[in-house]
Amino acid sequence: MNFFSLFKRKLIYKLKKKIFIDRDKIKLNSLDELFHYYGSDKANIFLKKNSAGHGFSKFYTKHLQNFKNKKINILEIGSFAGASAAALNKYFPESKIFCFDINISNFKYHSDRIYVFGLDITNKKNVSKTLEKIFNKFKFNKFDLIIDDGSHNLSDILISLNIFFKLLKNNGIYVIEDFKFPNYFDYNRNTDDILVDQLLEKLKNKEHFQSKYFSNDEQSFLMNSISDISTYKGNLPESDICFIKKN
Repeated sequence: MNFFSLFKRKLIYKLKKKIFIDRDKIKLNSLDELFHYYGSDKANIFLKKNSAGHGFSKFYTKHLQNFKNKKINILEIGSFAGASAAALNKYFPESKIFCFDINISNFKYHSDRIYVFGLDITNKKNVSKTLEKIFNKFKFNKFDLIIDDGSHNLSDILISLNIFFKLLKNNGIYVIEDFKFPNYFDYNRNTDDILVDQLLEKLKNKEHFQSKYFSNDEQSFLMNSISDISTYKGNLPESDICFIKKN
């Protein structure tokens, strides 16, 4: 992604009229209802197509219940139109949500607790600068929850895990949605490297593996930092999600 494309998308985002959700008076209690209301495919029913969604909401509810009503910082990698960020904003009323996406021109929601950044996560220099600005401004240095719902390309999933997992608090949760897309779709398997399901098994068993994205030391860090890995199948044949808990 070149500079001018990113600049154009950021400009469209700034000029675009958005829905200010802080004024919403909705009374929806479940995360699934919120995902559905705002149009996230994480819901059981995907509002946009009126068809089955991934059905990830029940797994989110199970793993994130300890965060309810706490002041937490959430990083979402790949936010598209902001539907899931809007739902999480309502479900966690004390949260701040930071959204990284390469194309923020799609983003249609606005809240005083949602912060949107047009960012290519493969540009480590820009990622580092953006994170430094966030941490300095908001006076924290690690996230409670990180969600990777980005391109689902194998290289991006591996790069994100390597960069961002170390920025997770103790007892924080790292989520990878649709982590088996590179298994199902050739266009998502854009690099000859370890698949995510294989990587998760290696981490569970504390076995080193061959990868150009993780050094031996970086692999050891993950193995020693993870207390639990849970994987689930959603509603659709290609729906897979994992929750990685940091110890």
